[in-house]
Amino acid sequence: MKNTFKGFNQVQVYVEKEGIVKKTVHVKDGKIVKINDDHLTDEGYISLPEDQIVVPGFIDKHVHGGNHSDGMYPTLEDARNISKTLAEEGVSSYLITTMTQTMENIDLALQNAKAFIEENPYIGAKPLGIHLEGPFIAKKYKGAQVESCIVPCDVQTFEHYLQTSGNNIKQVTLAYEENGKELTNYLRDHHIVASLGHTDASSDQVLEGIHEGITSITHMYNAMKPLHHREIGVVGASLLSDDVYCEIIADLIHVSKNALRLLYKCKGKDKIVAITDGIEAKHLSDGKYALGGQDVYVKNGEARLIDGTLAGSTLWMNQGLKNLKEVLALSIEDTIDLATKNPAQCLGIYHQKGSIKEGKDADFTVMNKNFDVFMTISEGHIVYQK
Repeated sequence: MKNTFKGFNQVQVYVEKEGIVKKTVHVKDGKIVKINDDHLTDEGYISLPEDQIVVPGFIDKHVHGGNHSDGMYPTLEDARNISKTLAEEGVSSYLITTMTQTMENIDLALQNAKAFIEENPYIGAKPLGIHLEGPFIAKKYKGAQVESCIVPCDVQTFEHYLQTSGNNIKQVTLAYEENGKELTNYLRDHHIVASLGHTDASSDQVLEGIHEGITSITHMYNAMKPLHHREIGVVGASLLSDDVYCEIIADLIHVSKNALRLLYKCKGKDKIVAITDGIEAKHLSDGKYALGGQDVYVKNGEARLIDGTLAGSTLWMNQGLKNLKEVLALSIEDTIDLATKNPAQCLGIYHQKGSIKEGKDADFTVMNKNFDVFMTISEGHIVYQK
């Protein structure tokens, strides 16, 4: 079907460095080509009610799946389903996130992700690449990952995964203390985000890792050595360092309101990245589901293994942002940055995505002040409309 979207006509829009202003946004060939005060009647331009705001499209760099599909399920049908599902939350782009599994199963997932990235059908949120979560993690903080498939960090093994993925891996979650220095250096040199997670690292190891190239913390507070006054652990070192972005699952289940406030007080508005860590149970009712080959039980929206371990989330990105705004008393603009500007900067794509500016990709979310999503646009294609 021919894409007829040309832009927005005189709408409330969050423009980079200007805040929320009334503007007309012109789009051509998937790019923002002009932002001005024109009043247009062209059919391809969308006008909106005054209560709706055009903001940059959300970027979820850590999400496993939703609506019965998972990034580990090696079918294009599942990949397409995840893409469509995420668009309902205002997510215009994301990283397909894998799990700790056998090499064979990871290979199948990576091959499928590669095929879907190359297909890029503009049916939903755009896959920007792959987030390899594991298998290079610590058994002590495995969380909902499969312990028998955990291996130490190894460059040769990673190179195999990178080749299998068609060079589409953009982030790797690893435990630095598990022989992680060489892999961290490799990732840094290849402009792939090294993210510390599922880790028992000491604070000294964390700070060394950051010096060596770690730039992200995977789901801050969860599945990592906590803060203690004689050994501040991963949590303490992450709060101490100004050089790492901290992912956060703001479902108010994974972390408390005061933990969110402490994170914001230490890291500020520029180093927090909102994620969902959503699993196949997202967008579905309570019941029994799966994650990484393990049974997951969802009750009152909480996803847990049979032993009670939290297993990802059922969080929608727009709800997570609403929670962050309310708990941290943020402006809409500062809240939106947590799911747009910050992940784009962390991934090294802010020149292309993460804000509304001439020359950038035409990625938009249309929402109201309550974070209800009405439309999602990915590179100039309307991929969700309520």
